[in-house]
Amino acid sequence: MHNSYTNVEFDPAKARANLNKHKVSFAQAEEALNDPMAITMLDCDEMDEQRLVTLGSDSNARILVVIHTPRGDRTRLISARKASKGEAEQYHAQRV
Repeated sequence: MHNSYTNVEFDPAKARANLNKHKVSFAQAEEALNDPMAITMLDCDEMDEQRLVTLGSDSNARILVVIHTPRGDRTRLISARKASKGEAEQYHAQRV
């Protein structure tokens, strides 16, 4: 089942820092969240709040890892980066 993330929010300073560090904009992260083939999993490493990890493709066909958290009817972006080789393989394996 595909989730649709329409109410996405983020801290503008965090978005700039993410773009500088990972070369991924939060607009591209939002594209990956809305990829119909995206995989979303619970981040079991995070204990303070529920965080989700999504593997999805942006409009440039890059596989991204997007960390986000639900906030009521909104989705708060935490970070986004290009997927590792293993993460990209996981994404492509579920498409077969």
